[in-house]
Amino acid sequence: MGEKHRVARTQRLELMTFALVCWLTVSAPAAEPQVREAELKRVEVIERVAPTVVAVFAKGGAGGGSGVLVSKDGFALTNFHVVSGLGPFMKCGLNDGVLYDAVLVGLDPTGDVALIKLLGREDFPIATLGDSDKLEIGDWTYVMGNPFLLATDFQPTVTYGIVSGTHRYQPPAGTWLEYTDCIQVDTSINPGNSGGPLFSSAGELVGINGRGSFEKRGRVNSGAGYAISINQIKFFHDQLKAGRVVDHATLGATVTTDSDGGVVVNGILESSDVFRRGLRSGDELVSFAGRPVRSVNQFKNILGIYPKDWMLPIVFRHEGERREIHARLRGLHAKTELMPGPRPQPKPRQPMPKKDKDGNPEKTPDLPLPPRPDPHAEVAKQAIPEQWKEWFVTKAGFANYRFNQLEQDRVFAPLKGLGDFASAAGSWRLSGQSATGDKFELTLAVKGIGLEIRDSAFFQQLEDTDPADEPPGSGGFLIAAHQLRLLLQTGSKAFTECHYFGSEPLDGRGESVDVIVTTLGAIETRWFFSRSSGLLLGMDSRLYEDAEACSVRFENWIDFNGRRLPATWMVTSGEKEFATLKVAKAELVGKK
Repeated sequence: MGEKHRVARTQRLELMTFALVCWLTVSAPAAEPQVREAELKRVEVIERVAPTVVAVFAKGGAGGGSGVLVSKDGFALTNFHVVSGLGPFMKCGLNDGVLYDAVLVGLDPTGDVALIKLLGREDFPIATLGDSDKLEIGDWTYVMGNPFLLATDFQPTVTYGIVSGTHRYQPPAGTWLEYTDCIQVDTSINPGNSGGPLFSSAGELVGINGRGSFEKRGRVNSGAGYAISINQIKFFHDQLKAGRVVDHATLGATVTTDSDGGVVVNGILESSDVFRRGLRSGDELVSFAGRPVRSVNQFKNILGIYPKDWMLPIVFRHEGERREIHARLRGLHAKTELMPGPRPQPKPRQPMPKKDKDGNPEKTPDLPLPPRPDPHAEVAKQAIPEQWKEWFVTKAGFANYRFNQLEQDRVFAPLKGLGDFASAAGSWRLSGQSATGDKFELTLAVKGIGLEIRDSAFFQQLEDTDPADEPPGSGGFLIAAHQLRLLLQTGSKAFTECHYFGSEPLDGRGESVDVIVTTLGAIETRWFFSRSSGLLLGMDSRLYEDAEACSVRFENWIDFNGRRLPATWMVTSGEKEFATLKVAKAELVGKK
């Protein structure tokens, strides 16, 4: 009986082998063109995107990483941890065999992203930005870059694999680098690949490679690598291009999971925007920035991809009532924490004083305190190429202030077309009716501002008086109107500080706008400019930090005796409307 079973099994195996050989004989010729076609497609994609991949080297050749070009004039993305020790200038190679000088532009220490600019051309090849939210687990991806600095000829190394996970979270682990909502791939990522591109199978840039699970596996690929999503980088790109050191957002509140599995607020800062908008401890978060909130980790993942100071929509339940607010987010770090340069070192311990023969302490000279670290001391040591010196400007709080100056010039340029406001140094009087039919007159004088409306008069003195919320509940409209006059009449020189912030969605839900931030004393004003027309769309002015802003939105810029001014002023504070003013007459006089 056993022999019969053995013979039968052998016959079955022979039949199966014969069938397999027959199938391969019949189908192989048909399958071969498809395999070859897929292979040729991979080769074509790699050949197309390879010219955009950057090999980043420190001056002198010690260290480096990878990057990818995203604009024809040479802007390229890489990792913060790749450039943090390289200084303001570095060398970058492309697969055309040319080694280019490059300058540091902007830094995102938390998100582990940096922007650099390759110099010497205006026609660099560029990668096409994809949509990382469309990635699905199992999608094919390419990693390209300079692992182990093998690309001595600047030809990038290519590895091929799949998306292993989306919306992953990688904690800081003792560093600044927090990877939120990132992409996990099994595509080989090794040291030196940092900062290089993660391409989709179609050759679109969907991420910047940065981390691998190396800690317990040695400094080699383990099949678990992580890339910062390109969609996150898009939110920060304009800030990085402005030469800034950027920060990520925090809510101003902490959250936990309740017994029913909901995500609820368990602590909140009373100075935060969300508190002023009505969020309270015990409220349940429903959605944030349009994405549903289902767990604490998921909420942190969503929150982490947005910049500090963006205004975004938040939906929550308060005592069972569903509410929606738009709140401006706070920064994750203190301003000084992200400053470039060495960290302050602790003071050396003073030695115990010696005693004389009578037991009294001997007089000893005071020990000098260690010098305060200069954030730009290392910059001074760099051998900056003479021909590129103008491309790097140091200023506290910026990675490279030169690029902020360029963005300010671009955004402010359309203001010159509004007319000659510099000669209107006397009183400005704007009058008309509100949307509810109330007559008003707004006077902007040199020493004070006044508003008459609804049978009431309000006044703000400008000298020797602290800025006030006048009219009450407006967030300080009179001060905001004065800020507008300063901007139109004198420009950025009217303020103690002025910088280009980057872009953001207007009011958290509108078009993407350019943002200029000015300060004058304690007053901070955010100016919103259309990216298409260049027109000033509005302003948010705060009397002091964490105060409720006066928000003014402008429409219908028209000509008043050779000078263009907004005919419609929509004034709100804390999402409560103060008034909509429709200007019918404007009198701007010269100084007498």
